[in-house]
Amino acid sequence: MTARRDRARDKDPGKSGNGLRSVAGQVFALEALIALLVIAAAVFITFYQARSDSERDAAVRSLAVAEAFAKAPGVDAALTSPDPTAELQDRAEATRRATGVDFIAVLDRNGVRYTDSEPELIGRKATGDLSRAVVDGNSFTELFRGAPNDAVRAVVPVVDDKGRIVGLVTSGVEVESITHAVQNRLPLLVGAAAGALVIAVGGAALVSRRLRRQTHGLGPAEMTRMKEHHEAVLHAVREGVLIVGPDRRLLLANDEARRLLGLTADAERRHVSELGLDPRTVELLESGRSATDEVHRAGDRLLAVSVRPTLPAGRESGCVMTMRDTTELAALTGRAAVARGRLQLLYEAGVRIGTTLEVVRTAEELAEVAVPRFADFATVELLEPVLRGEEPPNSAPASTEMRRTALSGLRPDQPLQPVGDTVRFDVQSTPMAMALSAGHAVVQAELAAAEGWREQDPEGAARALAFGMHSLLTVPLLARGVVLGMANFWRADTPEPFGEEDLSFAEELAARAAVAIDNARRFTREHAMAVTLQRSLLPRVLPDQSAVEVAYRYLPAKAGVGGDWFDVIPLPGARVALVVGDVVGHGLHAAATMGRLRTAVHNFSTLDVPPDELLGHLDELTARIDDRESEGPDGEGRRREEGITGATCLYAIYDPSSGLCTVASAGHPGPALVSPDGLVDFPQLAPGLPLGLGLGDVPFETTELWLPEDSKLVLFTDGLLEDRVRDLDTGLGLLRSTLARPDRSPEQTCADVLATLLSPSPRDDIALLVARTKLLDRERIAEWEVARDPSAVSPVRNAAAAKLVEWGLGDVAFTAELVLSELITNAVRYGADPVRVRLLHDRTLICEVSDASSTSPHLRHATTTDEGGRGLYLVAQYAERWGTRYARRGKTIWAELRAGPGDAEPIVTAVPDLDALEDLAW
Repeated sequence: MTARRDRARDKDPGKSGNGLRSVAGQVFALEALIALLVIAAAVFITFYQARSDSERDAAVRSLAVAEAFAKAPGVDAALTSPDPTAELQDRAEATRRATGVDFIAVLDRNGVRYTDSEPELIGRKATGDLSRAVVDGNSFTELFRGAPNDAVRAVVPVVDDKGRIVGLVTSGVEVESITHAVQNRLPLLVGAAAGALVIAVGGAALVSRRLRRQTHGLGPAEMTRMKEHHEAVLHAVREGVLIVGPDRRLLLANDEARRLLGLTADAERRHVSELGLDPRTVELLESGRSATDEVHRAGDRLLAVSVRPTLPAGRESGCVMTMRDTTELAALTGRAAVARGRLQLLYEAGVRIGTTLEVVRTAEELAEVAVPRFADFATVELLEPVLRGEEPPNSAPASTEMRRTALSGLRPDQPLQPVGDTVRFDVQSTPMAMALSAGHAVVQAELAAAEGWREQDPEGAARALAFGMHSLLTVPLLARGVVLGMANFWRADTPEPFGEEDLSFAEELAARAAVAIDNARRFTREHAMAVTLQRSLLPRVLPDQSAVEVAYRYLPAKAGVGGDWFDVIPLPGARVALVVGDVVGHGLHAAATMGRLRTAVHNFSTLDVPPDELLGHLDELTARIDDRESEGPDGEGRRREEGITGATCLYAIYDPSSGLCTVASAGHPGPALVSPDGLVDFPQLAPGLPLGLGLGDVPFETTELWLPEDSKLVLFTDGLLEDRVRDLDTGLGLLRSTLARPDRSPEQTCADVLATLLSPSPRDDIALLVARTKLLDRERIAEWEVARDPSAVSPVRNAAAAKLVEWGLGDVAFTAELVLSELITNAVRYGADPVRVRLLHDRTLICEVSDASSTSPHLRHATTTDEGGRGLYLVAQYAERWGTRYARRGKTIWAELRAGPGDAEPIVTAVPDLDALEDLAW
């Protein structure tokens, strides 16, 4: 019974391996899972496509019904009749029932319902934005959400025969109706999906069953292991293996066994007695006994042979014979030790050479690696342009003169030229010149016989030979086919000279070092260019302003300058913008990208828009730049290399007249806020997306902070907080503890922060900006509210003149009155309530006139026949600067006048009196 069970197990060795662990089971599970996912995705897509189609059909039908009803005869006349509801209610309901929409409502221009499918809503105002139809006269559809029900609705203006909009017609289908229509299709869709899933799973089961029979239920790991073992035995194992069947015929011989025994390609399936083996070996294989390390002869070789049966004892089986060549063992051991040492040295060279991006240090590392395990002394000479980071010359004469850059030896008293000397190879028969000319390593086993080398420098050669130098191996340092320099290996204390077997190792060592030297050279060049570029792009001095006291620091990473930047930008109204940003990466591209973004921020700041709008403009510009980079056949690769994706920015505007600071972030860490008593807070900001990724449904948001006087606003990049040994939270904790020290100037704060958080080798750039806030004295601010009456201009003008005299600015009173008269008159005539006037006495006198209208005046030149139109021209002539600033509602027109003594006023001929100027118009 036991033997029968064993034979059954041999016939089906994978019988116990059924289930998901077998290849067949895993294939079944994978096919079933794929079918389930595909069917589920199809159901999901079909459902939502049906919903989208239903919404689109509802929008088209609603718009058609609304337009037909709005343009129906008599509707416009009914809207102007005494009782539009009586004339249109029944008509609208009949149309609704005939067309199948859920509602039709007729509204007046203000959105009040005349008719509705729900009578209790008549007389109530419809919700939603109807301005596009009322103001612009456009018909539109929208997905409306609100009372009384969510719906897909269309809004169409009703226009009378004179082209006037006399009312609105809205028609639509409720979202609940659309949902019910789509849900009615679900049973059929789910049933079809279930049927498809059953068919797919059944097919997968049939495939899995057939695959299980063919693989005997083996799992993937077992099959892979069997394949790997078979390949290893055939080719990789450096020990001969023979497998002989029960009939004593050869079943398998690996590559090493064929080599040791001299077997032919057709040896398999032949009897062991026909293979030409030694009689003792044939007898051992035919006997079926086991053996361990028996010595057998195979030609002129002595083989250590071991034999084991392939099946357990007591059963008829074949055998496995393993063999190894003991005659080659000693020689192979010696050569293996040397090769292992060379490989270990090459590995160490890969680790030790190129640890820095400095050309000289890399050359020194090459010399230090070679001594003493390969040479007794090693020198490295480099071309002058390579040392400066420039491209090496291609001409051969330029390569015959180099600068000795590194020297390493077993003893300090060596006869070679010191580091810094110029080394020449004028004689073409020297080993150095021959290696440069041939482009590969040259060995000089006996230096005493090198006539060219002795002719090049007789005195130096004599000193070297007297010192004991007897062998030289010289190899050029080549990168991209261009000579960078040369490495020379010398032996003095080691008695064995360099041989031909050392050439390949020296060339491999030099090739690795040349790549590292070329990388360091290119980095040196790029670093120098990036430093020059960045110094020209970062602010050298901060502008004069009185809103904040500012100190800053910028530190490049050890890997080179990068894309961090900061800025302080004065804004109208004594305000100031504080900016800090970060571009991912280092080098020329990061510095150039930083310059582009900083310039864009400066340009957008002249629009005087809120921080969130400025970041929106900057994001749009960045996306356009990235799109242009992707144009052309190689555009996608250029976009990845030169695009701006990965930049962040924090933009804050501080107003010293109110202490309000408005902040917005585009993926940048928020600022730290230090109160006058030393309390540190990190305000929560809406993070926003980094620049260039697109706003999508998440626009940038602003956060308003009220800052007392002498508060500190600290802006920074993430390189200040994160490092190799600390994470962001640890950095924030250190920054909090450092900032929590009151009574320090911004300069002292910058110094303390860097002393605490700066690591010896920062891996990223650091930009730090500390601004201590100031508040404008309330006595230097004057405000008035002006009635919408031309007669109200004169009293405000007179009050402003009196305030200027009180401030000691009587010299500019006339100019200020003129400017205010023009600005107030324009706001009274063309603006909207409320109209406010504000004077700020800062470095300049700032005149601001605000109203609720969004219409901005523009400068134009009046003709000789125009009665007005010269007001803004006069403002531009008298003011240092002027412009318009838009708020959430309305605008502010501002003008800055010199407030210093002795400022000359512009010469304007035939200036009328101020009362007459109020009649001038823009």
